[in-house]
Amino acid sequence: MQHATDDEWAPFAREFGIRLHRARIEAALTQEELAYAAGLTRSHYQQLEKGLSRPGVPANPSLRTLVGLARVLGLPLEALIPPLDASGGAERRRAI
Repeated sequence: MQHATDDEWAPFAREFGIRLHRARIEAALTQEELAYAAGLTRSHYQQLEKGLSRPGVPANPSLRTLVGLARVLGLPLEALIPPLDASGGAERRRAI
């Protein structure tokens, strides 16, 4: 199995961040409220919304983090995770 490079992974991570941001706004939560409820620090959560793990590195959240965010937002995981296109990258379409 071939692993995606950071360049290939970055669009997927950015789309995840966009979906996360939209879901948080829809839920009327601040970044701090969502982060705390999901067991994350505010700074970690902010990086995820930017599609990053740390500056310059695309986000790659753990399953525990994804489940925690989905639980707090009251959404299925599929609502946060971008669909894959035929090449295995993020499909660009309207999120949530």
